[in-house]
Amino acid sequence: MECLPTHAVKDKTPFEAWHGLKPTVSHLKIFGCVCYVFVPAERRTKLEKRSVPCIFVGYSSDKKGYRVYDPSTRNILVSRDIRFDEERTWNWDGSNACQLEEDSAEGNLELAESEPSSGNVDDLPVRGTRSIADVYQRCNVAIVEPSNYKEAAKDMYWKRAMEAELDMIQKNQTWDLVKRPEKKKVIGVRWVFRAKFNADGSLNKHKARLVVKGYSQQYGIDFEETFAPVARLDTIKLLLSLAAQKQWRIHHLDVKSAFLNGYLKEEIYVEQPDGFQIQGHEDKVYRLKKAMYGLKQAPRAWYDRIDTYLSRLGFEKSLSEPTLFVKKSKEETLLIVSIYVDDLLVTGSKDVIIDEFKAQMQEAFDMTDLGTMTYLLGMEVNQSDRGIFISQQAFALKILDKFGMQNCKPVSTPMAQSEKLSSIGDYEKVDEREYRSVVGCLLYLTTTRPDSMHAVSLLARFMHCSNVVHFKAAKRVLRYIKRTLRLGVLFKKEKQLKLVGYSDSDWAGCIDDMMSTSGYVYTLGSSVFCWSSKKQQTVAQSTAEAEYIAAAAVNQAIWLRKLLCDLNEEQLDATEILVDNQSAVAIAKNPVFHGKTKHFKIKFHFIREAEQSREVNLVNCCSKDQLADILTKPLSTARFEALRISIGESRNEPAKMKSQTDQFHGICNWKIKSLNARGYKFQGLQPSTVGNSSEGGHSPYAPTVSLIRPGGTPVSQAMWAFEMGSPGRVPARV
Repeated sequence: MECLPTHAVKDKTPFEAWHGLKPTVSHLKIFGCVCYVFVPAERRTKLEKRSVPCIFVGYSSDKKGYRVYDPSTRNILVSRDIRFDEERTWNWDGSNACQLEEDSAEGNLELAESEPSSGNVDDLPVRGTRSIADVYQRCNVAIVEPSNYKEAAKDMYWKRAMEAELDMIQKNQTWDLVKRPEKKKVIGVRWVFRAKFNADGSLNKHKARLVVKGYSQQYGIDFEETFAPVARLDTIKLLLSLAAQKQWRIHHLDVKSAFLNGYLKEEIYVEQPDGFQIQGHEDKVYRLKKAMYGLKQAPRAWYDRIDTYLSRLGFEKSLSEPTLFVKKSKEETLLIVSIYVDDLLVTGSKDVIIDEFKAQMQEAFDMTDLGTMTYLLGMEVNQSDRGIFISQQAFALKILDKFGMQNCKPVSTPMAQSEKLSSIGDYEKVDEREYRSVVGCLLYLTTTRPDSMHAVSLLARFMHCSNVVHFKAAKRVLRYIKRTLRLGVLFKKEKQLKLVGYSDSDWAGCIDDMMSTSGYVYTLGSSVFCWSSKKQQTVAQSTAEAEYIAAAAVNQAIWLRKLLCDLNEEQLDATEILVDNQSAVAIAKNPVFHGKTKHFKIKFHFIREAEQSREVNLVNCCSKDQLADILTKPLSTARFEALRISIGESRNEPAKMKSQTDQFHGICNWKIKSLNARGYKFQGLQPSTVGNSSEGGHSPYAPTVSLIRPGGTPVSQAMWAFEMGSPGRVPARV
């Protein structure tokens, strides 16, 4: 409807008035024309046709795609990846069938991504109203991202985006215009266009990026080293946990066009970009002084540049994490910088030093100061006096929407307690691409959700043989995510900054090969910041052996100890690793049980060396206190929820009041003011006396208190009472 003209806005559609650009109709095609549907590589051999000739018959109402009719199979298909020939119609006498097949085979169908087509697809009846997200998604169809300069040049917004990109390149002194070299290869360039949208679906900006065709580069001639490290997620979460313990604020800096800042060691020449050749010098080329996007060595060049600059400012690079830079004195840590490509996380003990560092960085690089960190890599970060809370609620909602599970029935655990998955069984196969997509999304969600780590890692074992049973299990995880959207990890201040690990295993948990599952968690203070769940690579003959193999997680403890030492937080005592198996602890400390351990692989005895060097100390614990239990096996609802609380997962809620009484006071006062504003009156109750009846105050549920409607009619107690789970009751509805 936004694309239709209206009298309310003269000579403009509502879409143009709101977004500032004219809606395009380039996605509309001639009904009945011939089209060629792309066949994904996994559905054909190398010698089979890459496309199928069909007839365009409309648009899908339940997904983003075109509806086409395949005369050869007499099926209706839905696909996004289609090439249209609007000048040709289908000849039903069959005389041009062969010609159509030849055209489809010779046509250039280089499509970036495709969506599997389904047979006999009918438009589903639309029930109810669409959500606002669906409306925005349909509006986005009108904003077509051009695939080349010729298409982009027709729109002034894309032209401005290209000009802005070239201005940035010129400002950064990335290249020089020179004569075309005779004995040097000149690499081509191309434009990449993206429409950036806000979280609510509205248009943010048009983005154009000039990239080098790096696929034509040759190793040893055009580039050497390409590896560039980025911060590990465990390192970022350790930094968040440390900042919460120290009550520091974490700041976020974003480097604009970071790869354009890296200096090149090789001699690289590129063509002038389409549409922006310099008049009179069309035959000349650019020699690159700095890197550009698309070059294979661009990430490495940027890392070398920022590494050199931070070293010049007096930072020390961590030996355990090459993207972690620390400036410290003998007494305290002054500044910590963690780098993830073009995102810089900055924290320290003194705000003045942080402000000075920001000013220095903005002088050297074109960057944006995003202030206190609130969002990074899909993680939402909430810094408050309560602590630092991280979650992925927006990403979780996106996953549910992507796989049509917005209105699913929630469940209390990601896996049923008795559930066992196997690759053996005569079950119907499912689309492996969709299954892998679900599991891939869920794996990234475990960045802040250790409670679903075991279930998702178990699902990942069946990527190559997924069936309806596995897909049903994946949907159960989505149903659990639906129930726990607001869950995340809270890092808060504790009395002691102590690193503690928990290691556990599920003996012979895999019914296919009887291998066990290892799991570990590490805490700094109280909340977990590092966790893992993996299948062991050998069959354990006993629970003691499985626990001993799982205790090989000491290598993670040693790495974390080194990292904390680099951060000026050295762990003086041995790091405790809690294991709920006495035999495994005894084997780690002494060469006992020779008859039962002589077949152990040598690499697992690394634990003994770590024990003897006093880096770690394996300690036996009760099974009910084993936090890693949540990472190795399906649990009952009560046990699962208890462990979820123990590992520090909580809901993203406002800071709690000082006591239950204060909480009750606040809720009651808010309810009373809300009701009074609507004309309701309380008899026998004043807002200032609201409280717990056991402490001398008056509860709205007490018999002496009544609620009167605006017309004078009393409201029954049962009608408006609501159990809060804290002392007393408060009015909830009328």
